[in-house]
Amino acid sequence: MQAAAKTQMTNLEVIKGAIAAKIDSAAFTSWIAPLSFDVVDDTLVLGAQNQFSADFINSVHSGVLAAVAAEFGLGLNIVVRGTAARGAAPIANDNKAQAYAPVATPAADVAATFDAFITTDENMFVVSACKKLAAGLVPFSPLFIYGVAGCGKSLLADCIAGAASGRVVKMSGAQFVSEFTRSLKEHNVFAFKDYCRNCETFILDDVQALSGKKASTEEFLQLVVDLRNAGKNVVLTANAAPSNLTGFDRHAQGLMASGLVADVVAPNAYVKTTMLKRAGVKADVADLLATRIANDGHMIAGVATKIKTYVDLMGAAVDMDVASRLLADTLQAVKTPMAMVRDMCEKLGVSYDAVCGNGRSRSLVLARQTMMAVLKEATSLSLAEIGNFVGGRDHATVLYGIKQIEKQKACDLVLAAQIQQLVCECK
Repeated sequence: MQAAAKTQMTNLEVIKGAIAAKIDSAAFTSWIAPLSFDVVDDTLVLGAQNQFSADFINSVHSGVLAAVAAEFGLGLNIVVRGTAARGAAPIANDNKAQAYAPVATPAADVAATFDAFITTDENMFVVSACKKLAAGLVPFSPLFIYGVAGCGKSLLADCIAGAASGRVVKMSGAQFVSEFTRSLKEHNVFAFKDYCRNCETFILDDVQALSGKKASTEEFLQLVVDLRNAGKNVVLTANAAPSNLTGFDRHAQGLMASGLVADVVAPNAYVKTTMLKRAGVKADVADLLATRIANDGHMIAGVATKIKTYVDLMGAAVDMDVASRLLADTLQAVKTPMAMVRDMCEKLGVSYDAVCGNGRSRSLVLARQTMMAVLKEATSLSLAEIGNFVGGRDHATVLYGIKQIEKQKACDLVLAAQIQQLVCECK
């Protein structure tokens, strides 16, 4: 009897090894290793922790599992562990009776609609992608949205959450790390896994918060793979493109970039003006304020709130003089062309004296011509006036420089994006 039991255990280990050889190691560790293995009536019976795990394994891994079972002359049956054959060995990680609930946090704005996001030509692509994903009409996953702080990434994530059908799970990167760590300490990590996977759309805001958190990152990457294999939507947001995220290896960067990567451009003058008008700021005041507020959606919302609060408390309209006093700690000084040029020198890593000098190195010429192109697009200066701010260049030199930049932008998307960002900062 003991010999027969030992032989069966050996055969089960061989079967398990054969499965491990055909399934990704991370998927095997997360899903297959915790299963109970038994053979009943020429059938390989795999006992899952709960119904969700059984359904997920059935939908994603049943093909490989059935093929391995067939190699040993067995059929396959994946069940919830309580219904498995008698005598199945208990698993230490069995969480059948456990439950998981996240710590209460401010909920996503599920009332947010895409009308709340002010769409410009620069952001038309990312907004269209978000709408298609929310409608379930896209073949890509994950959708990776990136941009500087205040550009509207979180608002787009909320819009997707509000428009998507089925269950949506939305977390911040910091919350994911915290909840995963808590589930490990409370020994209900499988319940946490089920919570994240039992959805139609999973949204993780601010992925960069996982940087340097090895265990959390590994769990997150396996989650993305499992959801993608199950045909679910994954939406990720970050402050940089996947290839520029620090603290992530190439595998992680590649996985995050394997769907669709789209950037969100910072609010321009039109967006800032529209946001202020929607908040009830008078049109003439909104137009003037837009030129003196940073391209940051959070700051614009703060300005609108402060003006609305002033009107409610004081019962008086806000003109530009009042707004200037009220927002003295927020408004930027009016940008002059000279200030723009000096600011661009700092961002492009060249000195102002070098730009105005006669240096002809490749990097210096590119920086000088870039400034000409930015001033042309961001201001109403004539070509001759632009030339005066970059070392007294004549009209023909400025025109030539701008044409050279336009040619390079057509084949250099990085340069095009950099110039667009500089234009937004100068407006």
